[in-house]
Amino acid sequence: MAERFWLGLRQLLVAVDQLVYILIAVPIYVVAGGATPSADETISSRVGRAAIKGHRWGLVLEAIIDRLFILLGASPDHCRRNVETAFLGRAPKP
Repeated sequence: MAERFWLGLRQLLVAVDQLVYILIAVPIYVVAGGATPSADETISSRVGRAAIKGHRWGLVLEAIIDRLFILLGASPDHCRRNVETAFLGRAPKP
């Protein structure tokens, strides 16, 4: 039962992450244009894509987010590992 609780809590946190991303990305999209934000993307995924492209803001945020996740016990390169595969043009890993 405890395992189900933690799995459910993780899914809730991912959903909140996606909501926060959309709350940030949509106003930027309305003002500046660009690609339409995806409600399925997390903040880490978007930051990882920006870092892969070499955007300075992405590299700075990637370092901060990755360090936070390392402190929480995750392995390094959190942002780049969580880039949505649809954005990379690859099939998702099973």
